[in-house]
Amino acid sequence: MEVFEITGGKRLSGTIEVGGSKNAATPILAATLLSIEPCTIKNIPLIEDVFRMLEILESLGAQVEWVGKKSVRITAKNLSLKKADASAVRQIRSSILLLGPLAARFRSFFLAQPGGCVIGARPVDTHVDAFRKLGVDIRETAKGYQADASRRHAGKVVLKELSVTATENAMMLAAALPGKTVIKIAAAEPHVEDLGRFLIKLGAKIKGLGSHTLEITGSRKLSGGEHTIIPDHNEAATFLILGAATGSEITVKHAREEHLDLVLEKLREFGTDFRITGDAITIIPARVLRAVPKVESRTYPGLPTDIQAPFGVLATQAKGSTLIFDTLFEGRFSYVSELEKMGAKATVLNPHQVVVHGKTPLEGTVIKSYDLRAGVALIIAALAAKGTTTIEDIYQVDRGYERIEERLQKIGARIERKTRA
Repeated sequence: MEVFEITGGKRLSGTIEVGGSKNAATPILAATLLSIEPCTIKNIPLIEDVFRMLEILESLGAQVEWVGKKSVRITAKNLSLKKADASAVRQIRSSILLLGPLAARFRSFFLAQPGGCVIGARPVDTHVDAFRKLGVDIRETAKGYQADASRRHAGKVVLKELSVTATENAMMLAAALPGKTVIKIAAAEPHVEDLGRFLIKLGAKIKGLGSHTLEITGSRKLSGGEHTIIPDHNEAATFLILGAATGSEITVKHAREEHLDLVLEKLREFGTDFRITGDAITIIPARVLRAVPKVESRTYPGLPTDIQAPFGVLATQAKGSTLIFDTLFEGRFSYVSELEKMGAKATVLNPHQVVVHGKTPLEGTVIKSYDLRAGVALIIAALAAKGTTTIEDIYQVDRGYERIEERLQKIGARIERKTRA
């Protein structure tokens, strides 16, 4: 078992770089299945979820060739469902994004049940309803999803909710369907836009990117294309919160201000400030962090649910009480009990709300990462704490953050990856 051993209580300094967006990379990799021509994807984050997605594509018959440290060329000319890697599908939630491309390429198929973080219910009703409106029948079984795409067609889709992955699945299928498809109540996150830009490069015509209504004119024959993944705004936000929580002046490189508007505003409420130069944001830490009444995660352009846990850690270091309200998932407070082991004070009101009472000094101890975002939040807590903290189950962190300990070491963090029996 690999663990992180972290000695905190030290201010950090220097520049840390943001990698390619995890949430953009996985749907764009899935979308390469839409074309039989080569697709080159650059700025790939070297993380577990990406590796699993590439394994799945290879098991389907796609040719995967690394053409640079973070660039991959995928040619999905000859696909077959016979050897699909069900094990890899079950390891990541983002394998749900294969439904759209497979519905475009096959008249019928079966996809094993996706896996991923245990952060609450993630029903696929919105996906199923969207596909039904495009002529694809998907039935859920105990083992996965059986699909009949023999009557697929362009059409109008009104999504049941602002679901990122349902939007992306509908976009990918629509890109491969002749005619015009309109998707309403579409998600508008930066990674959804990035997928749209890639689909345009393949030959689809898309209007409305960045809005909640998309108009897609697809083509039965899409071309290949080359695309560079956008920087990960969730990762950028994580590092900015790290600077705020540890009182450290950190420069976060490849951070796009336009993707972080509310994050920056919320951090200003806590008392921090920023110096922004090009694609670099330097956090100027507060002399005294002050609690804010509420940190509320919502669909974009609201605060991302993926940084709710880091904000929860920040609240432990702010004077006063802060309500953390995750409107999207009911299982994202696993980190709270681990923070309490470190000395934090919090009151869980219900599965969606917790009040964090600060400021409380944190002490190093042995804690566990239950999901990806909780894991990185606990790294922030460990770096803000006195003494040494051991974080177990760090595989969860590796799923979304590329060799995070090496990047943190460059700004002075005392963090080591160790193997324990």
